[in-house]
Amino acid sequence: MIKINLQLKPSGLAPRLRRFWELSGEKIHQIEKHYDASKGSPVFTAAGKYSTRGWTEWTQGFQYGSAILQFDATGEKSFLETGRNKTVALMAPHVSHTGVHDHGFNNVSTYGNLLRLMKEGKIPFHEWEKHFYELALKISGAVQAGRWTALKKGGFIHSFNGPHSLFVDTIRSCRALILSHCLGHVFQAEGDAKISLLERAVQHLRATADYSVFYGEGRDAYDVRGRTAHESIFNVNDGNFRCPNSQQGFSGFTTWTRGLAWAMCGFAEDLEWLETIDHTELKAWGGKEQIVSFMLKAAKATCDFYIENSPTDGIPYWDTGAPYLNKLGDYLNKPADPFNDFEPVDSSAAAIASQGLLRLGKYLQDKKDPENGHRYWQAGLSVLHTLLDEPYLSTQSAHQGLILHSIYHRPNGWDFIPEKSKIPNGESSMWGDYHAREVGLYLHRIINAEKYYTFFNCVQ
Repeated sequence: MIKINLQLKPSGLAPRLRRFWELSGEKIHQIEKHYDASKGSPVFTAAGKYSTRGWTEWTQGFQYGSAILQFDATGEKSFLETGRNKTVALMAPHVSHTGVHDHGFNNVSTYGNLLRLMKEGKIPFHEWEKHFYELALKISGAVQAGRWTALKKGGFIHSFNGPHSLFVDTIRSCRALILSHCLGHVFQAEGDAKISLLERAVQHLRATADYSVFYGEGRDAYDVRGRTAHESIFNVNDGNFRCPNSQQGFSGFTTWTRGLAWAMCGFAEDLEWLETIDHTELKAWGGKEQIVSFMLKAAKATCDFYIENSPTDGIPYWDTGAPYLNKLGDYLNKPADPFNDFEPVDSSAAAIASQGLLRLGKYLQDKKDPENGHRYWQAGLSVLHTLLDEPYLSTQSAHQGLILHSIYHRPNGWDFIPEKSKIPNGESSMWGDYHAREVGLYLHRIINAEKYYTFFNCVQ
């Protein structure tokens, strides 16, 4: 269980953040200079060098989004030019990609961040440039909404596995639908049928809360409050749920911690967005109070599970039911050991989860729930305190990654195992590095009393 440091303050992490951004800039320059883009997008490192492997090009937005976040934090214009130029030149295929559930990852991280910077006055305002970013976000949200599986009640954006498959990850692609809706866009289908992007976002959030998250309410023999299933399987003929499953976790009845982290972050950031929506907009889909209720229930449950099922320093092992965790002894009552002989940790889960904890903490404090809000907030700071230092912060100039000890796909055996090690360790991932930068920027802005950082700043 995480040992929450109740005395930590954001300002206390400022020295670590300064070092983090210095190292981050160096890593971005290294990748730009040395990575062979003809091989595809960089995904994760092997022996300290970024390589590519995976199902789809789902990490390219993280690569160029990282440069944009680096500019936001440091003001160094070379990073803005890299992020902007590469977005314009290379990201268009992701806007119209009908075969993936990753529009939030690729397009909100690039077009969304650039539009946000313009709206915030951090880059010069140009009318046509603004329209360009807005058009990309409008189309991205509609294309993502078209990847739809209807259920008896509601529906969901299905994963690249097919119409039977709901991934917990996809909650962060709800941002694409939300931004498109907020920009005034409507998804048109056969016969010019107009489909509300807001409705589809809400329905996907509800499906994720209902099927991807467990609440200890007797759903099955492994129903533990707050755990998540990576994948939920449905019968597409009748719209009925069939079973939990996992692609990257150990099983459908254990919790892949990166999937858990996606849920934590996704529910928390979308709760923040709901605060900007008038209750009249949501009447048709159960009303604002009901929607907030199921989302807050899911956010609290997943954050509590993470706190209770992570080692004391806040860095989780890759799956809470990984088969050899028992060989690590009382592993939840001591710091994580990324160099053990049995099961790898996943620092990328910690980077994503820390943002979810911080956002939920602030949300609850703003909602006059100081006790719970303070607990989640301090838990997020505690995780970051660990993540922004060695052995997780990559300080060696020869290593292209920023956050070490990330795991991609343990069941498939894709992760690099160093010589003399028995498990993967010492490597980085593009999503882990990006989300460390994202939560780093979140805290950086709070420390420096800048505008509060949200994905929907670009439409306000």
